[in-house]
Amino acid sequence: MLHKWLGISALAFILLRDTIDAEMDGLGAETLLVEIAETFGEISLYGILALVVITIATFVPYHLWRLTHRFIGGFYAASAFHFAFILKPFALTDPAGLYVLAFCAIGILSYLYTLLVSGRLANAHNYVVDTVGRAGDALAVTLAPAGRGMRQAPGQFAFVQFEAPGFTEPHPFTISQGPADDRRIRFTIKPLGDFTDVLGSALKPGVKAKVAGPYGRFQRKSGGGPEVWIAAGIGVTPFVAWAEALEADAPPVWLFYCIKSRESAAHLDTLEAIAAANADFNVVLVESGKDPRLTAAIIAESIDGPMSEISAAFCGPKPMRETLQQDFQALGLRRSRFHFEEFEIRSGIGLRLMLAWFLKRIRK
Repeated sequence: MLHKWLGISALAFILLRDTIDAEMDGLGAETLLVEIAETFGEISLYGILALVVITIATFVPYHLWRLTHRFIGGFYAASAFHFAFILKPFALTDPAGLYVLAFCAIGILSYLYTLLVSGRLANAHNYVVDTVGRAGDALAVTLAPAGRGMRQAPGQFAFVQFEAPGFTEPHPFTISQGPADDRRIRFTIKPLGDFTDVLGSALKPGVKAKVAGPYGRFQRKSGGGPEVWIAAGIGVTPFVAWAEALEADAPPVWLFYCIKSRESAAHLDTLEAIAAANADFNVVLVESGKDPRLTAAIIAESIDGPMSEISAAFCGPKPMRETLQQDFQALGLRRSRFHFEEFEIRSGIGLRLMLAWFLKRIRK
């Protein structure tokens, strides 16, 4: 989220600078090099503008967006060339010139690092596919380390790049199990796009993979009182990891698992086995085909103790999260006790909300 809004803010300043376009006379001769630098500035402006538009247009497929996003460093380098050789009222060796040149150098070096090292997962952990199976309507892939492996906290995610024909692009997935002594990890992947729809047919035991991570801060935060975990669909994956790592003396936990049907629920057998062994861990299955829609009021009726003392965690669609968060607050739950993470690598900028706000204002 921070990365997205920094990019949008940077574009706003670029457009502001292009709009102002101060005219200054007597700075020097308009040489061929100066004209080339000015052309590079225009290329950089329109190139970065196009890439930012593609980024916030979330209907553009992930693999195409990721490919085009890598060009942004090239446009940044063009803007650095533009700055270095255009006419300006100070020299490059002046404090202002050195200040901007330093950022130009840092940006270009960062881009080269991302392009040549980080972007290819070169520093990732080596793994190999151990097992491939089904978990409800999702694909469960267990990886065994080919070296040291990594140690993750329950609820974190990682980028995985499978070395199978046509699947060399890294994708982020939540690690759907608690930390294991042998450093094995599991990804539970629901077919939701071009990549995930055909992944199951390409993965077999023995396929090599690179895993970069772990990342994310969606980790269990107990306030000492009862805990409510709310999962919708494949959003159950971090909670499976939480449940497997749950301490014996943990406070009571209610997991509300919203799913289309029992048959489509991923890792339901694992969760019910944990519930059978731990009387304080409760799994409440909410099937959309026969149960009423989950609300904060239904949750409040199901748990012990006042709402103000619980800790709530959510993983699922944003509209559902916002509704539950608002209703929880109305029942006395502080905002700081409702935990979630922005799992979307790409997200829009709320154009519909901004348009609705604008129309509401002009109608008054």
